[in-house]
Amino acid sequence: MKPTNIKDSEYFHKVVDCQYACPAHTPVPHYIRLIAAGKYTEAYMVNWESNVFPGVLGRTCDRPCEPACRRGRVEEEPVAICRLKRVAADFKDDISQYLPEIPKVKNGKKIAIIGAGPAGLTVARDLAPLGYEIHMYDDQTKGGGMMRSQIPSFRLPNSVLDQEVNVILDMDIVKHFNQYVTSLKDIINGGYDAVFVATGAPKGKDLPNLPGRWDAKENIHIGIQWLANVAFEHTNKIGKKVIVLGGGNTAMDCCRTSRRLGGEEVKVLVRSPFKEMKASPWEKEDAIHEDIPILENHVPKSFVSENGKLKGMFFEKVEAQYDDKGKRKLVPTGEPDVFIEADDVIIAIGQENRFEWIEKDLGVEFNEWEMPVVDETTFASTRAGVFFGGDAALGPKNVITAVAQGHQAAISIDKYCQGQDINDRPAPDVTLISTKMGIHEWSYDNGVSADLRFVVPQEDKKITLADRKKEVELGFDLTSAFKEAERCLNCDVQTVFMEDKCIECDACMDVCPTQCINFTFNEENEGDLRAKLLIPALNQEQDILVSDSLKTGKVMVKDEDVCLHCGLCAERCPTSAWDMQKFMYKTAKAGC
Repeated sequence: MKPTNIKDSEYFHKVVDCQYACPAHTPVPHYIRLIAAGKYTEAYMVNWESNVFPGVLGRTCDRPCEPACRRGRVEEEPVAICRLKRVAADFKDDISQYLPEIPKVKNGKKIAIIGAGPAGLTVARDLAPLGYEIHMYDDQTKGGGMMRSQIPSFRLPNSVLDQEVNVILDMDIVKHFNQYVTSLKDIINGGYDAVFVATGAPKGKDLPNLPGRWDAKENIHIGIQWLANVAFEHTNKIGKKVIVLGGGNTAMDCCRTSRRLGGEEVKVLVRSPFKEMKASPWEKEDAIHEDIPILENHVPKSFVSENGKLKGMFFEKVEAQYDDKGKRKLVPTGEPDVFIEADDVIIAIGQENRFEWIEKDLGVEFNEWEMPVVDETTFASTRAGVFFGGDAALGPKNVITAVAQGHQAAISIDKYCQGQDINDRPAPDVTLISTKMGIHEWSYDNGVSADLRFVVPQEDKKITLADRKKEVELGFDLTSAFKEAERCLNCDVQTVFMEDKCIECDACMDVCPTQCINFTFNEENEGDLRAKLLIPALNQEQDILVSDSLKTGKVMVKDEDVCLHCGLCAERCPTSAWDMQKFMYKTAKAGC
C-alpha cells in the first residue's frame, strides 16, 4: 500500500469519529476538555459556532456522535456527549461579549427566510454578521419552529429555547411572525435577492382509509398537530385510555405528553419489532419509565365506535421475517385480532411536506414524491436564488441535521448574492498543533479514566407527571460533569509518525494498550495488510495509518479504529518518531 497522506486534513477529521459523525461537525473533544477545565462559557461558544443551539441540543439531540464515540469500543457506553453539551449551556456566563457584531450599515442585499425553525435561524445567524438584511417569515408568534411546537416542555423548557432563539432574532432580524406565507411568487416579487425555504415537514401522516377512521374523528388526533396544540395551550386534556400509533420519537413525545394531560392507561402500538423502532433508545426508556407499555408487532386494522363515540381499535398480530438480504416482511401470526380500548387515539406514523403555496410556474421543480429537487451540497433549487434546507429540503430528519444544512445553504446564498460560483465551496478551517510529547516538555495529559458512564439524574416521576412543563432531566452537576468529561479519550489529539526518526525499537508497539501499532512488511492489497496485523483491522469504515518504508524494509501500520490516542507511544519513543498533534476541524460557514 502507498503511505497515508497525513497532509490531507480529511484523514485526521475521519479519525475524530464523534466530530465526523456530527452533521454540523461540532468539535466534541475540544469543548469537553473546556468543560473539564471549568471553562463553561468557552465550551458553550465552541458549540454555538457549530451547532447554534447548545442548550436545545444538549437536551434533545438525536446524538449521532455517541454511537461513533471511540469510548464505546473499549466499554459498553460512550461518553455522554449530548448531556455534556447541556452542562456548557447550564453553567455558562453572559455570552454577549463573544457574539459577532451586526453591521448597522447593510451590504445592500436582502434575504427572505420562510420558516423560523433550526435551519432558517441558522441561515439568519450566519448571514446577519455579513451585513445582509434578513427578513424572517413564520406562522407562529415566536421563533423556533418544530423545536417549539413538537418538542414538549418537559424535555425542552421554553426559557431555554427562547434564550437561544432570541440571540439570533436580536441580530437585527426583520420579523414577519404570525404570518402564513401563501405564495412563493409574492415573496420573490418582494425585492429579495435570495429566498431560503425552511418550512419543515408540517403535515402529519394519517390513516384515512382505515375502517372507522371518520366515525369518531374528534377523538382521533394527528401527532404533530396534537403536540402543537398542546404546546400553544389549545389542548390541555385527553381521555383516560389512550392509544398512540407509531414507533418514532414523535410517538414517544405523544405518549409521554398524554400521561401528563390525564391519560392513565396510555399504550404505544407499533407495527415493527421493538428493537427496530425508529425512536431513539433513550426515548423508549423514558416512556417505559413513565409506565407506558410499548406493544410491538401490532398492525392497526380498524377503529371501533358506538354512536359516534370512540371505543378502541382492533389490531392484527404479526411477526417479522427476513429474507437472505435482510429485507423485513411482516407476516400475520394467525392469532385472533386484538382489541384495545381507547378514549383517544393519536396517530404518530410520520410527517410530510406541504408545498401547495409554491406556484408551479416559478421554475422550482419537484420530484415524484412532491419534494423539491435540491442539490444536496449547495441546497439550491432548480430556480436561481431559491434555496431549501431542513426538513423542507430532503425530508424529516432532526435539529442537528437542519442546522448543518442551514450552514451550507448560507454559504451558497452568500456566494450567489456576491455573483460567485456556489459550487466553489470554501475549505474547512483545519489546524494541527504539536503538543510536544515524548522527550519534550509535557503540554498534554491524557490518562484514560476507568469510570463507567455517569447517569443523568431525573426529577421525581410523581412531580413530572403532574406538570407537563416540569423538566424531567436535571442535568449533570459540576462534579459529575467533570468525571464524565474525563471519560473522553481526546480523539482529536492525533498520533503522527515520522519515519526518518524511527529506529524500529518496538517500544511503542510494546507499550500500546490495544496492540494497534504494528511493524510489518507491506502488502499491495489493503485487505491482506489488514489481516496480517497483530489484531486484524476488520473495520473497513476506518482507515489504517501506513508509513513509508523504514530501514529494515518494513512499514509501520496503525489501526485507527482501536487507537485510544493515549499518547503512550509518544511518551515511550526514545527518538520522538511519534508526535501528538492536536487537531481542530471547523465546518466552513458564512459569517462566523
